[in-house]
Parts: sequence; structure tokens; C-alpha cells
Amino acid sequence: MTDDATSPTPTPTGWFGAARRGFANRCPCCGTPGLRDGFLRVRAQCAGCGLRLGEFRADDAPPYFTIFLVGHIVVPGLLAAERIWAPDMWLQVAIWVPATLVLSLLLLPRIKGAVIGWQFAAGIRG
Repeated sequence: MTDDATSPTPTPTGWFGAARRGFANRCPCCGTPGLRDGFLRVRAQCAGCGLRLGEFRADDAPPYFTIFLVGHIVVPGLLAAERIWAPDMWLQVAIWVPATLVLSLLLLPRIKGAVIGWQFAAGIRG
């Protein structure tokens, strides 16, 4: 760990690299695994470089981006299935409701990590 835990020396990854590290549940600064403690809770501090991860506030951006992304995956799939095969309504519900839930639960924590990575690269805190 560094002496000054508020501003460790960032690695030259750029905003895309930092967002990719966050998406992979890694520290956006050093790449140490474990950005999150649980499903969405962010660790207070990185174990590798000492970056104070708790200072980054993702707030409403991850749910917004998750809804946007899942909607752009599910709706075209639903419309294509309806147009090509025209399955019964119960089958549409049985396919697309679980698909929406699974995609949302898989993407939300990863998108939150990517937003935190982007905030780190952009220098946005608090």
C-alpha cells in the first residue's frame, strides 16, 4: 500500500481500461481483484494500492445503463421472435421475463464497476 491512501499513483490505462477493470470487479487503479464486497457494495479501500473506493458515488447511473442495455437486448429479441415464429403469449412470457431478470442481475454489478472505473479515470469523486 502507498503512504498516501487518497491518491495512489494511477496506472496508465485510460478511461476505457479503468472501466474494463471495474467491469471485471477489479480496482480501476491497480487491477487488484475485489472492487465489491457483496452484490453491489463497494469496498471502502483497495487492498492492493490503497485507493479509497468508497469515495466514488455511482448512484443512479448503473441502473439506468442496465435498463438501457437490457432493453436493447430483450426488446429486439422479443419482436424478432414474434415476427418470425409468432409463439403463444405464455411462451413469450416464459422466455423473456426470466431473460430480463437474469441479464439485469448479471449486468448491474458489472456496470456499476465500469461506472466507478470511468469515474476514477475522469477524476470524479464524492
